[in-house]
Amino acid sequence: MQIGFIGLGIMGRPMALNLKSAGHALIVPERPSLTDDVRAAAKVVANPKAVAAEAEVLILMVPDTPDVEAVLFGQDGAVEGLKKGTLVIDMSSISPIETKEYARRVNDKGCDYLDAPVSGGEVGAKQGSLTIMVGGPDAAFARAKPLFEAMGKNITHVGSENGAGQTCKVANQIMVALNIQAVSEALVFASKAGADPAKVRAALMGGFASSRVLELHAERMINGTFNPGFKIKLHQKDLNLALSSAKALHLSLPNTAIAQQMLASCIAHGGGELDHSALVLAIEGLAAHSIRDKEK
Repeated sequence: MQIGFIGLGIMGRPMALNLKSAGHALIVPERPSLTDDVRAAAKVVANPKAVAAEAEVLILMVPDTPDVEAVLFGQDGAVEGLKKGTLVIDMSSISPIETKEYARRVNDKGCDYLDAPVSGGEVGAKQGSLTIMVGGPDAAFARAKPLFEAMGKNITHVGSENGAGQTCKVANQIMVALNIQAVSEALVFASKAGADPAKVRAALMGGFASSRVLELHAERMINGTFNPGFKIKLHQKDLNLALSSAKALHLSLPNTAIAQQMLASCIAHGGGELDHSALVLAIEGLAAHSIRDKEK
C-alpha cells in the first residue's frame, strides 16, 4: 500500500519504518531533519500536497493541533492533493473538538478520517507495541487495522464518531501524568526520610502500587536519565487540552491542574525538552532535596 507519512520525529520515524518493514511503500515530505534511514526507505517529495497526491493512506504524527491544521489546510497542504477515497489517519495527540472539524473538512473531499492517537512512547514506537486509540467510521477502521497492527499491539476502536480516539488519549494523559506525579512524590518522600529510593521502588514493584510508570519512569528518576521518550512540553500541551475540554464540559479536574502546573514549572526552569519523568525535578525543587543526592 502507498502510505504517505508526515511527522517523522521521535515517535513518527520508527512508526513509519515499521510500516516499511511490513511491506508498504512510504512517501514523505522533504525536511532538512530527515534521517538517512528514512531517505533510504521512502520516496521524498516536495510538500504535504505532493505526499497526499501519491498516497492511498495519509498518516500524520505531528506535535499539536495547529501543526495538524497547517499540514492539512495550510499552503501546499495535504487536502489540496487528496484524491477521493484516500484515508486520512491523524495519529497526533490534539484537541477532540478540532478533530471533529478537521474530519468534516476531509470528508467534504470524499475521504474518510480516523483520529488514532497513541501511547507507549519511543520504546513502544520502536518495538511496534504502541497502544492505539481510534475514533471514526467502522469501515475506515477495518481498512486501517492492518496498518495499526504494524505499529501497535493494543488497538481499540473507541467509537465510530471522530474525536473518540482523541478523547481517550486525553484520559490516558491525565492518568499517566498523575501517576508520574504520585511516583515522584513517593520517591522524594522516601528519600528525604532516609530510605534508598531504588530499594523502595524494588519493594513497591511487588505490590498494589506497581505500575508501568513505577517500572520504567521511576528508574529514570533515580538514575537521572531524562533523555526524552515523551517530552515535558508535549505532556503539558496534552494536559492543557484536558483542562480546556473540562472547562467546556463544566468539569473540575483539580489534580490534573496541579500536574499541569508541575510540568509548567519544569518548563520555566528550562526542562521542556526533557522526558516527562523529569516532573520529579519540580517535586525535588519544592522539597529542596534530590533523590540522586548521595549525601542525605
